[in-house]
Amino acid sequence: MKKYLITVNGNEYEVEVEELSNGQREEKTINRPVVESKPQSKPQAAKKEEKKAVNVPAGAETVEAPMPGTILRINVNVGDEVKAGQELLILEAMKMENEILAPRDGKVAAVHVSKGASVNTGDKLVSIE
Repeated sequence: MKKYLITVNGNEYEVEVEELSNGQREEKTINRPVVESKPQSKPQAAKKEEKKAVNVPAGAETVEAPMPGTILRINVNVGDEVKAGQELLILEAMKMENEILAPRDGKVAAVHVSKGASVNTGDKLVSIE
């Protein structure tokens, strides 16, 4: 038996692989403790807490990321007048460019992301007043 340590998505697994000689299985009994992976909920929770708070202007509507991805292009600036359905920015997710559109007419109160930023579902992208 050969023993390997494999890491999958941050979890470590101890794996034993049996060698066959002439197609025959060798019978061996080995009692070893199994290495159990530790849940990584604490580090992930810490990452979420590290995210800086986004200040949304009073009375403004925020446009949130519909999926995780990377901001490729921002097409508006603070103070720009936008119409409902106007393209605000491009979000790349799973090798596809997704247009993020304005939900209503208004003025851009704040842009909460920058080009190249990674965002998660629900992150605030743009505020419109």
